[in-house]
Amino acid sequence: QVQLVETGGGSVQAGGSLRLSCAASGYTFGGKYIAWFRQAPGKEREGVAVIYAGGISSYYADSVNGRFTMSHDREKNAVYLQMNTLKPEDTAMYYCAAQQTGTPWISAMAALASARFDYWGRGTQVTVSS
Repeated sequence: QVQLVETGGGSVQAGGSLRLSCAASGYTFGGKYIAWFRQAPGKEREGVAVIYAGGISSYYADSVNGRFTMSHDREKNAVYLQMNTLKPEDTAMYYCAAQQTGTPWISAMAALASARFDYWGRGTQVTVSS
């Protein structure tokens, strides 16, 4: 049974940083698209970042580009989302999502836009105060 578990959320002041982690059991990230999504109360879910684990493809939403960085640690079988210069509008529940089977022939942007991920974590809350 595949499980994704996000950790690292918390409360920070604007301008601060957090690093989210996504650990998997029963699953290996390599060779698949892995993404971070977020959803704030009353708002639609938003794709934040995506990488092709073990490859070079990545894409970031305009709202976080230049501030967030996603990475993959093959040895630890984990993915991370480094979030810098946080803003109050970054406040949301953040979810890790992963493909069951990799689709390297589509772009990272397309993968994130489709939101067609087979496995989802339960989320970790990020709250940024002004």
